[in-house]
Amino acid sequence: MFTSVLMIEKALTSADVEFVTTLHGDEPVAFHVLLQPRGEQADRLLRAIDDVALGELDEAVREGGTPEGDEARSMGERALAVSLQALRTTGDTAEGRLVEDHPLDALRKLVEEVGADEVIVLTDPHYVEEFFHRDWASRARHKVGVPVLKLFSHSKA
Repeated sequence: MFTSVLMIEKALTSADVEFVTTLHGDEPVAFHVLLQPRGEQADRLLRAIDDVALGELDEAVREGGTPEGDEARSMGERALAVSLQALRTTGDTAEGRLVEDHPLDALRKLVEEVGADEVIVLTDPHYVEEFFHRDWASRARHKVGVPVLKLFSHSKA
C-alpha cells in the first residue's frame, strides 16, 4: 500500500478527491491528512494580495472577516471530517488531524511517524509565498526527505 501525506487548508472538493485518489492508478493508498484552516496561517495582507492577483477583489475586501481562533478551528474540524469521508468513499483509507502550531514541523513528524512515500500539498494558489518559495511545498522539500507534489485545488470549496 502506498502511503501519502496530504496537506490541505480547506475541505477537499469532489474534483480534488478524484485527482489525488487516481494519481497512483489502481494501487491502494493510505492517506494521512493534515489540515490547517486558512484563518490560522498567512497574515491577512498576504491573503488579500493573493486575492487581488487572482482577480477576486471581493474576497480581498472580506479578508478581515476570515475566521480566526476557535471559529477557524471549528470550521477546520468540519472540513477535515468531510475530506476524510470523501477519501474513504473511494475505497482508500484516510485519517487526519488539524495542525495547531507550525505546519511544517507537524508535516515532518507525520511523514516520519507513518513512513510516508510522498507528500501532496493541495491548496489554493498563494502567489506571494510561492514567488519567494515560502509556500508549504517549497519549504517542505527541504524538510521531509520524500517527494513533495504541489497541486492547486480545482475549485473553491
